[in-house]
Amino acid sequence: MYDIRPIKASRRSAIDPFRAMDVLAEANRMIAAGQPVISLAVGQPSAPVPKPAADATRRFLDVGHVGYTDALGRVDLRSRIAHHYADTYACHVGIDRIMVTTGSSAGFNLAFLAAFDVGDRVAIATPGYPAYRNILKALGIIPVEIPVDSSDGYILTADRLAACHREAPIQGVLVASPANPTGTVTPREELRRLVEFADRETITFISDEIYHGLVYGEPAASALEFSSRPIVVNSFSKYYCMTGWRVGWLVLPPSLVRAAERIGQSLYISAPELSQVAAAAVFDAGDELEAVKADYVRNRAMVTDALPKLGFADVAPIDGAFYAYAGIPEGYGDASELARTILAQCHVAMTPGIDFDPERGERTMRLSYAGHPDAIREALDRLAAFFG
Repeated sequence: MYDIRPIKASRRSAIDPFRAMDVLAEANRMIAAGQPVISLAVGQPSAPVPKPAADATRRFLDVGHVGYTDALGRVDLRSRIAHHYADTYACHVGIDRIMVTTGSSAGFNLAFLAAFDVGDRVAIATPGYPAYRNILKALGIIPVEIPVDSSDGYILTADRLAACHREAPIQGVLVASPANPTGTVTPREELRRLVEFADRETITFISDEIYHGLVYGEPAASALEFSSRPIVVNSFSKYYCMTGWRVGWLVLPPSLVRAAERIGQSLYISAPELSQVAAAAVFDAGDELEAVKADYVRNRAMVTDALPKLGFADVAPIDGAFYAYAGIPEGYGDASELARTILAQCHVAMTPGIDFDPERGERTMRLSYAGHPDAIREALDRLAAFFG
């Protein structure tokens, strides 16, 4: 008999779990068992896919053929994206710089692989989206985490980035605005300073703009307004309500287009053609999408009013996206245990901050208010009863 041993997992797989997805999985198991769970755990719009996208999908399916596309994506979709930059940001972006991706997740993979080598150092703000850190580590790239908190409005500034670079040179920086988990927006002039510093120091600047469109004050600026060098990552998941369609895009500097295309050809072949057809049409859904955003505005007001009354502290500025990030009420040991207790007793799913900040996150929690206003109201009522 052979001694059959388990296959050993690679060292590169030794990354932290994406705990928000673990919470969602547990919530889904409870829902399947008939329990009335309301999820505030993940950033997923509850609204259906907009009608123009659904109609375009049906028409395309009637043709009866869905196939591969070029690795860079369908020309009609890339053209719509280019027009979006002209209309929204007054930026000229040629379609030759646009690559359609299998969601923003594939966009980050392609951007990191095209721009960085093993051992390169890439700065990110903490708290921040955990997949940044996890993907970088899995690819052998070193995430350099720069802590931000309520004292600086949860914003990574050019001064902080410069200090980090002086301490030990970095090859890249990733800035999200609006940010996940905090919802904060980097002010236009600060974003300009960050981009210009990166250009001067030949640091590759990656701008996560997937929550653009979901800003409740002055519109968020695109990094492309200040330079042609940044890599921009965007997605149809959030503002456009197309999470499960797995389609996003990159805007690349000319020098990286062919590199990203080559990698994409082998890793993904192409983003799903049906999703690309829907994405091109969703640009015609402006009124419908703004109505969904109006629900987020109502939800934001409810959450902003409720959190201090529930005992949450140091609430991050809720400038955009659909998240609230705050310190947990006094008297509770850690956020992970509190999240488990709330899910079990209140049937409300929330994400502990340890997902976003490995060092300080057990004192914080993230709530997503992307659901229907009635569901958000009910969740807040349940939390009020729990915290008493």
